[in-house]
Amino acid sequence: MTIPRQRLAILGATGSIGTSTLDVAARHPDRYEVVALSAHQRVDDMLALCLRWQPRWAAMSDEAAAADLRQRLRGAGSRTEVLAGPAALVELAAHPEVDAVMAAIVGAAGLPSCMAAARAGKRLLLANKEALVVGGASFMAAVQAGGATLLPIDSEHSAIFQCLPEDRRTWGQRIHHIVLTASGGPFRQRDPATLHDITPDQACAHPNWVMGRKISVDSATMMNKALEVIEARWLFDLTPEQVQVVIHPQSIIHSMVVCRDQSVLAQLGTPDMRVPIAYGLSFPERIESGAQALDFLSLKALTFEAPERSRFPGLFLAWDALNGPAGSTAVLNAANEVAVEAFLAGRIRFTDIHTVNAATLDTLRVPQGADASVESLLALDAQARSHATTRVQALTR
Repeated sequence: MTIPRQRLAILGATGSIGTSTLDVAARHPDRYEVVALSAHQRVDDMLALCLRWQPRWAAMSDEAAAADLRQRLRGAGSRTEVLAGPAALVELAAHPEVDAVMAAIVGAAGLPSCMAAARAGKRLLLANKEALVVGGASFMAAVQAGGATLLPIDSEHSAIFQCLPEDRRTWGQRIHHIVLTASGGPFRQRDPATLHDITPDQACAHPNWVMGRKISVDSATMMNKALEVIEARWLFDLTPEQVQVVIHPQSIIHSMVVCRDQSVLAQLGTPDMRVPIAYGLSFPERIESGAQALDFLSLKALTFEAPERSRFPGLFLAWDALNGPAGSTAVLNAANEVAVEAFLAGRIRFTDIHTVNAATLDTLRVPQGADASVESLLALDAQARSHATTRVQALTR
């Protein structure tokens, strides 16, 4: 019997996750058909992808970029239909001719399309952690209501997911707590007193993973781990205190589940995002990912360290936000996006990222019982960005 190919929409196709997803899909043309791709402004990259994959739809969230892509594809004789604007991403995520959605848009901008895919009951491969950081309970409710299959793609959350049984109803009976591993980034051993001199290029030079610039900066500050703590709380229905973090510089153990009997289950592998992507695409099966096999005989040591508050103060904001009023995690994420953008633009120092994040979280207190609809969360996101921008401007005077 011939099994129909899974029809994929890859949102954020020109980024590192999107590129890796296409690499895995190319290894299994009998299993996957790429029907939709999206990007923000990178027209040259998107043009090349459309000519290679010939998707039915291509979406650019930037209107001008969409017009440019449309003209260039028409000139190349392509039949790909080009859509424009944020609404196009929502349309593709919920389209009846899409089976699976790779949600790889960076930041809170990915929340509406993730919500749409969840409500439409898609196989949702979640690489956009901000959907849970911002959406929280509302996003998980949409997943349940729509009957979506939610598959985490972050290497840490995929590791936890792989250590647990398929029946989610048993998770609470098994888990004592989970341990997310962190590489420690490029400044794990640098004197904290010198961090204010860090340049954007230095912050983006991750020792183990190839990532976009925003995520690389988040790794250097360990704000990525703070966001992952928040994501894990919702993905696995844990209390904030059940999520712990340990630095593991080798990035071989991707995360661990500590069971109620104190057994520890861990997922290991080479640091290659194609592994969790392949698992998400094929779950509950496993397919070849293209990653190198782990050579245990070449491993000199697997070491662990506690994260230092003086070096990584942003990490500890995760528990502050989770224990705060509903919406606090959305405020933290918005502030961080503004602060990282300002740092990459050379407007603030590396250490100012935490200053902006902490001050915004402390200043913009969300009232208890606040509305948790998508619209209200996005409005809160906008309000937090405004507060954070004011903080950035104060630092650049």
